[in-house]
Amino acid sequence: MRFGFKKATVAAVVALALGTTAAACDSGSGGDDKKLTIGVVSGWAEGQAATALWEKILEDKGYKVDVKTLDTGPLYTGMARGDVDLFVDSWLPYTHEDYWKQYGDKLEKLGIWYDSAPLTIAVPNYSPLKSLEDLKGKGSQYDGKIIGIEKSSGLYRVSKEKMLPAYGLTGEYQVTTSSTAAMLAELKKAVDAKKDIVVTLWRPHWAYSKFPIRDLADPKGAMGKPDGINTVARKDFSKDQPEVAGWFKKFKMNDQQLGSLEDLIENKYAGKTDGAVDEWLKANPDFAKNITG
Repeated sequence: MRFGFKKATVAAVVALALGTTAAACDSGSGGDDKKLTIGVVSGWAEGQAATALWEKILEDKGYKVDVKTLDTGPLYTGMARGDVDLFVDSWLPYTHEDYWKQYGDKLEKLGIWYDSAPLTIAVPNYSPLKSLEDLKGKGSQYDGKIIGIEKSSGLYRVSKEKMLPAYGLTGEYQVTTSSTAAMLAELKKAVDAKKDIVVTLWRPHWAYSKFPIRDLADPKGAMGKPDGINTVARKDFSKDQPEVAGWFKKFKMNDQQLGSLEDLIENKYAGKTDGAVDEWLKANPDFAKNITG
């Protein structure tokens, strides 16, 4: 979720992550009409879940799917170059706005599959806080920290640059940086001990079903308007893969569907997607059929 644009490092990282081999170019240029490359960002639960689901659906239809785990910048650059075919976790029009401005003319939107995806600030249900306004003057109770994720994330940028000043919290709080996994570990530790904590988060996320947490109200709208989660493809993907493009255009998930899949992957199967996707598809037997016919 939610990564901002890091212009200076994109080219170098792409060269390492993707390379320029003929094999990579094959999948992105329609050289093999049964081979597809899907990009995914580590730690983004909704994207990992949707990607694993589509990997299974496509393989069942006879496609060979190569899933590449990349940082956000290299992923968008890879699609623009034609090395990556698809990305199912594009947050538009706000969170990934910088990427779209840079690469949008070389990409193709296939559709929004999750309608409303907001950035949030969350606390345990037992917290006395109700609104972001309630944080003012209470920094010492939280060690002056709002627990964040990766520094390169759009969520970090919005929390630090917009939310803190909007509510007069600059100087009293800092948004810490770590990783999504580290933030969730701190959240679990605090909830288990019934201690106060404030974290940056987003919806959809399995943490809302795993932990007793809720969002703080944002009366000033400092965290921004909700995005839609889009499937984005390299240029001319619909021309090269009309059947697959048509399937993605019909792809939709609601809170219950996505939340149950995320929960299976993260909690029952400890991050292993194969068994989780198989179980989920058995529990939702018409899902793939309604998309692919």
